[in-house]
Amino acid sequence: MSYGPLPKKIEPRKLAEWETALAGTAAIAAMPRLASNLVTDEGVVDVDLQFAKDEQNLCILTGHAHGSVLMTCQRCLEPVKVVVNAEFNLAVALTDEQAKHLPRSYDPLIIETDEIELLPVIEDELMLSLPLVPYHDDCSIQTSFGDAETARTQEEKPNPFSVLAQLKKADKS
Repeated sequence: MSYGPLPKKIEPRKLAEWETALAGTAAIAAMPRLASNLVTDEGVVDVDLQFAKDEQNLCILTGHAHGSVLMTCQRCLEPVKVVVNAEFNLAVALTDEQAKHLPRSYDPLIIETDEIELLPVIEDELMLSLPLVPYHDDCSIQTSFGDAETARTQEEKPNPFSVLAQLKKADKS
């Protein structure tokens, strides 16, 4: 097992036969779909993957990816640091039909050839772990605009519809 940049392409079935473990880093800049949801594409995520065969002789990929990214706070629109944790529990399938018959404990990883690109798989799982609405826990939002005196003068102004209310009362009498 080595640590460093992950390989671009892998052969999951061979790695499962050899019960291989991969650990390394994945650059956020190399994952454009993930980066499009972030403030910046700088940084890396740490990835730890294990390939094996389970008791049903299925090729499986388990592990996790962990890191932190900057997203836009939906309260104050400033950058907020978000910790991402993606868990992998995938079983290799060659077709959609084969994927339908996998045990429910696995998510399918459909491959059309022996070799696949690893970063898109990691990117998919990381995107699923992003929060739908990122925000600071202690975000200080400006709730009133202008000073308090302006708000008071607006409260003291007469309601323009009060004349209509008086006319309605006069019609009833």
